[in-house]
Amino acid sequence: MSNSNTVGQVIRCRAAVAWEAGKPLVIEEVEVAPPQTNEVRLKILYTSLCHTDVYFWEAKGQNPLFPRIYGHEAGGIVESVGEGVTDLKAGDHVLPVFTGECKDCAHCKSEESNMCDLLRINTDRGVMLSDGKSRFSIKGKPIYHFVGTSTFSEYTVVHVGCLAKINPLAPLDKVCVLSCGISTGLGATLNVAKPKKGSTVAVFGLGAVGLAAAEGARISGASRIIGVDLNSSRFEEAKKFGVTEFVNPKDHKKPVQEVIAELTNGGVDRSIECTGNVEAMISAFECVHDGWGVAVLVGVPHKEAVFKTHPVNFLNERTLKGTFFGNYKPRTDIPFVVEKYMNNELELEKFITHKVPFSEINKAFDYMLKGEGLRCIIHMEE
Repeated sequence: MSNSNTVGQVIRCRAAVAWEAGKPLVIEEVEVAPPQTNEVRLKILYTSLCHTDVYFWEAKGQNPLFPRIYGHEAGGIVESVGEGVTDLKAGDHVLPVFTGECKDCAHCKSEESNMCDLLRINTDRGVMLSDGKSRFSIKGKPIYHFVGTSTFSEYTVVHVGCLAKINPLAPLDKVCVLSCGISTGLGATLNVAKPKKGSTVAVFGLGAVGLAAAEGARISGASRIIGVDLNSSRFEEAKKFGVTEFVNPKDHKKPVQEVIAELTNGGVDRSIECTGNVEAMISAFECVHDGWGVAVLVGVPHKEAVFKTHPVNFLNERTLKGTFFGNYKPRTDIPFVVEKYMNNELELEKFITHKVPFSEINKAFDYMLKGEGLRCIIHMEE
């Protein structure tokens, strides 16, 4: 993969640049600097759009940082590596991840955590850690990075700790979706909720992350998977992911947790909340069965959100948990999730509903804003 003529050189390539909040991305020629210490430069072959990109591109609730190159769900091939990088080489197939694993901090050394001190997600930072500078520029003017990945570019520079080295036989146009949303939902079920075979599971929010949580419940052998969503048009599609029945809170006068408790003889064994709406979070907790029920929060709430429930819900032996990126450690665990796909344990094709060439990347934003489909794959080679 490494052309000896590009190693150590600036690469000029196409990138989709967001010049200002909410305005269509513009395909520009950018300069991509060589990787510095502990960094890797990679060629992106496929990237997909995740709601997080759209949220920060709209920049309604956070520090706007522009011009910026978004994108964080992707698959690519290493072009060259910087000083100190020993576990990756040119030609390796990798998935860049918005969070990382330095393998050195207390979190990385803990079996329980994946929240690396050095590399955990930072949406405000637009530069590389090693020198506080951007590797992207246009005519000498820096263009900011996004969550350490910036995959809406033919080449990007990423910290080695944010790259999962994967099986080179895995099709990058499919497994690229594992670098964010699908792993988040899948891991919330498999690693945190851990439903037993034959159990009942409720999933709140049937977007890509919620359907990945449902897929995890299907893989686990759940007997009933109840999908909860305010949009009834999502219900038919969700059957492909193992969802067996549906509840739209708008169809009921009583709170949805009461509806679910009635459907399940006292509550579900496990629930997974994938909307970020605090009312849904409370419902997800209160709908699990006393004595053994576990609720897992995945969705990210507004800054001001407050979770309120009666403490007796805990005293009656219900458990509330949270998760970040499905509790997967990016470098250690994601290669094994790719193998689940390769072994036909996990289906990914059904998450991919649209495909567009890089020159039409704004179409992917349109699909997401209209709520059409799940994942749109953007292929860099026209």
